[in-house]
Amino acid sequence: MKNEEYFELLDRAFSKRPDLAIDISDFKIPKVDAFIEGNKTIIRNIGIIADKGRRKIIDIARFLSKELGVPVNNEEQRIIINGKFTTEDLDKRIEKYFHTYVICKECKKPDSHLEVIGGGMYNFICEACGARYGVKYY
Repeated sequence: MKNEEYFELLDRAFSKRPDLAIDISDFKIPKVDAFIEGNKTIIRNIGIIADKGRRKIIDIARFLSKELGVPVNNEEQRIIINGKFTTEDLDKRIEKYFHTYVICKECKKPDSHLEVIGGGMYNFICEACGARYGVKYY
């Protein structure tokens, strides 16, 4: 069977069963559980967020500190952000982190890890499809 025949058969199969073409993924970026206490915002579920992305809490805290432009303190299974921030704003920043440092640009799967390559860069390695590309330090 030639490649053209194979792709024609594949297209015909997908036209008859469009549900096969949809990539069903149960991965969802966790929503932030935060509250404001005085002049600080505390994220209670940072441990769950870090576990879901298979990243360290300190790495996510460092990213949030740079994104928000304020100091962030890591305290066991929560982080304390100096300043008042809405959960919607924090959710946007966490989504940005996941789309940059966790979810593969090629296959859209979260099965990945980062290797430090120096010069202010990480090497993003997707364990699902094998894609490799550089991303900047946070």
